Amino acid sequence: ESNALKLSYVTAKEHCFKQNINRPKPTNRRVKTGKQLAIEEARYLQTKNLGIDTPTYLSIAAPPSLKPRKHYCDITGLEGKYKSPSSALRYHNVEIYQEVIKQLTPGMDQEYLSLRGANFVLK
Repeated sequence: ESNALKLSYVTAKEHCFKQNINRPKPTNRRVKTGKQLAIEEARYLQTKNLGIDTPTYLSIAAPPSLKPRKHYCDITGLEGKYKSPSSALRYHNVEIYQEVIKQLTPGMDQEYLSLRGANFVLK
């Protein structure tokens, strides 16, 4: 306590090393189970008369994403930003196109497309 009195000239506030006295006391919170949350949400939805298509926290039904679908390189598995005009293979960069895709034999490009499920069969 004597050290606190010696340091009291540094600040004008009282030195209190315990919890803040002016802080409001926390209310007693009760943890709700998942079943209680589901029942409470069902009651809320009934009172608001929301549509069936309205997404909620507990429903997995949601509208499709607005972001465009990601495409991946057929050779490396990295993000495929480009598509070969002749064989429709997706590739990551120019090096893969020049060194791999241009060197493929005519049947091999269809094998790569079949892995992705995008091959076409000529009859």
